[in-house]
Amino acid sequence: MDVKQIARDALDARASALVALSHRIHAHPELKWEEVRASSWTAGVLSDAGHAVEPGICELPTAFSCSIGSGPLHVAICAEYDALPEIGHACGHNIIAASAVGAGLALAPLVDELGLTVTVVGTPAEEGGGGKVVLLERGAFDGTHAALMVHPAPCNLVRPRVTAVSSVEVRYTGREAHAAAAPHRGVNAGDAFVVAQTAIGLLRQHLHATDQVHGVVVHGGDVANVVPAHARGEWMIRARNVHDLRALRPRVERCFEAGAHATGATLDIVDLAPMYTHMEHDDGLADSYRRNAEDLGRAFPDGIDLTFSTDMGNLSLQIPSIHPCIALDSGGATIHQPDFARAAVSASADLAVLDGALALALTVVDAATTRELRDRLLSGASTRAEPDLR
Repeated sequence: MDVKQIARDALDARASALVALSHRIHAHPELKWEEVRASSWTAGVLSDAGHAVEPGICELPTAFSCSIGSGPLHVAICAEYDALPEIGHACGHNIIAASAVGAGLALAPLVDELGLTVTVVGTPAEEGGGGKVVLLERGAFDGTHAALMVHPAPCNLVRPRVTAVSSVEVRYTGREAHAAAAPHRGVNAGDAFVVAQTAIGLLRQHLHATDQVHGVVVHGGDVANVVPAHARGEWMIRARNVHDLRALRPRVERCFEAGAHATGATLDIVDLAPMYTHMEHDDGLADSYRRNAEDLGRAFPDGIDLTFSTDMGNLSLQIPSIHPCIALDSGGATIHQPDFARAAVSASADLAVLDGALALALTVVDAATTRELRDRLLSGASTRAEPDLR
């Protein structure tokens, strides 16, 4: 039995439905935690193929789980489907969702033969909500031996650099006053951000090359003739790994404290999401993915790099995981640019849906049929130490 050919044939039979799913999600972008239609449509393709879907798992209305088979090797395939404000699916999560469903459907005819349980997990709110972190904490991945997904990008990458990140909301509170008649009575919360951003700019010259600090002021006042009493911003603090992030964050917080000290405003810093950890790509799964993607004609040139953060990192520190990138023709645009959103429903994006689905499915076939890899995954899920994520 040529099990890989069976997977190919199963995927071919659903190709048009998968491309239609990608386009449908793209045409109706929904933000984190609000992916009511996208999650329903994604789950619907699985249920239409005859597989039972459990919606709203772990008390998350836009999450779902669809398990196929009952074999001892349990593999999760993660589907993302949230979009970004203003620029929609500029991260191509419509492609991720369709590829995840495609991988599950390609493997469905093989689960009994290969001793597999394949669970497609709908994971909401990757864009700053930490959906996978919540699902992980609430037990959605209990008993899982491996977790896989594929992400669109301008290039093919097996092991993109996934950094740890803290996402925070920074709030300054001052005191209103007439900006001309009594400015001395005011405490300017907006000025606190000026001081803080200046301090962060000076801090950058002393950071590691892999450290990043960036953000936006989302409210800095209402009218020009009133000293603003309230200012609010959102910032991301990134570092190579969790250890470096824990060292970096207090340094950044002191920059925000400087704004408060200089102006007399009070400061509040609130986490917007759980910390996203760095990612440890499983070498056996990653090498298998590369071989299968290359067999599909995907090239992996040397010297290309891409850095981002994702809640898939949190999974990878507890479950052997991969998060490769699959290329589409974006005309030079990269993720989180409007041109990438437009490219995410192009012919090359449709090919990425199908190639990504098949490469993931064939990687799972390898995991199930390669004795050393299978045995390691089966033993690793029960012995892998839980990292300290405090």
